[in-house]
Amino acid sequence: MRYLPLTDADRSGMLAVIGAASIDDLFVDVPPSARLAGPVDLPLHAGELAVERALGALAAKNRAAGAGPFFCGAGAYRHHVPASVDHLIQRSEFLTSYTPYQPEIAQGTLQSLFEFQTQVAALTGLPVANASMYDGSTACAEAVMMAARVTRRRGAVLSGGLHPHYATATHTLAHSAGVRTHRLAAAVDAEAAVIEAINADTACVVVQTPNVFGTVTDVSAIAQAAHAAGALLIVVTTEAVSFGLLKSPGEMGADIAVAEGQSIGNGLNFGGPYVGLFACRETLLRQIPGRLCGETVDAQGRRGFTLTLSTREQHIRRDKATSNICTNSGLCALAFTIHMSLLGGTGLATLAKLNHARARTLRGALAAVPGAHVLTPRLFNEFAVRLTKPAAEVVETLARRDIIAGVPFSRLDPGAGMDDVLLVCATETTTYEDIAVFADALTDALSGEPSQ
Repeated sequence: MRYLPLTDADRSGMLAVIGAASIDDLFVDVPPSARLAGPVDLPLHAGELAVERALGALAAKNRAAGAGPFFCGAGAYRHHVPASVDHLIQRSEFLTSYTPYQPEIAQGTLQSLFEFQTQVAALTGLPVANASMYDGSTACAEAVMMAARVTRRRGAVLSGGLHPHYATATHTLAHSAGVRTHRLAAAVDAEAAVIEAINADTACVVVQTPNVFGTVTDVSAIAQAAHAAGALLIVVTTEAVSFGLLKSPGEMGADIAVAEGQSIGNGLNFGGPYVGLFACRETLLRQIPGRLCGETVDAQGRRGFTLTLSTREQHIRRDKATSNICTNSGLCALAFTIHMSLLGGTGLATLAKLNHARARTLRGALAAVPGAHVLTPRLFNEFAVRLTKPAAEVVETLARRDIIAGVPFSRLDPGAGMDDVLLVCATETTTYEDIAVFADALTDALSGEPSQ
């Protein structure tokens, strides 16, 4: 649809119909103190070519993750996404589809969501998965709210290894609903500390593996302790590729598993949009947030798909709704599904092993750097390193050498007292040359030698 701006005659005619002498008459109810005396401090309108040049200059100031050594993780990961994924999701029947409430015209979208749910259930080791959430953090928050509904309790214990952004998002939503969150102090390897914090009003305990420091934990004992107290266990995973190598949440006794699915099929995308994964035990099915797509047959007995077990109206009842997240990250979920279909179980396991091997190489290289001490005892593809200098300062120093060295933990949790802790990650995109350059540059940065 073309954009055709109004002419002066058009505006005059519209004002005459409503009985206004000028456009200023439309703002008489706005106090003069709240009005601007002149135009806002922004560039005036420009032609398309000029706008392209201006935006191109701004974009050129960004440093793409693939432009050099890159070791950031902490909830968002750089993985290779096959070109076929982007090609397929841009097909018009996928790219332009929206709400599949009319199954007679949305079978393609519904089938892709059904396949997505099947994959998520298989990865998490739980029998039921929904059609996706906005991202991992909102999935975590929704899981806590779901646990409160199921148990009719009002407390949630969050481990010290839970990603701080997930903890903050959960607290924000839970607080508004009267659910109390008790977040333990940040800790590299203390997921089991949640057991001591469980009491008679605990609806759930939330643990993460691998946690924000990269530590891998078998949470089976935590599941037993939570269930003995009548609480649910929620397991969070921020790196979905780890499902290809580690024991699934369902195998460890999780009642609800939530994860960030960005690692599979989706790029970093400046922080979003991403796709939240949500799965649970079948007995909790009726309380699951978001959409559920089910398999059925049509009037002729042919296989078909439809949204099931909840209506649209259920999601728009404000405080009485099961969840106010009444949509799903459809296109990101489709990218996840396509990439997973291309990988298959064997491909995902191979990818996970490659990530783990590359991270072990990185750990060995950094452990040999004077002034760097690896903290994470059991890892998948990321780990924490304690430095002899503030981590944020070191990251800035290495950035001047075109090395993105990782994420200072102080950026995620400024009050944790871990200003010297750096979170680093290696994936299949990390080369051995990248690792060598990083280790050499870190040695220089910690020794106080000038940047090259």
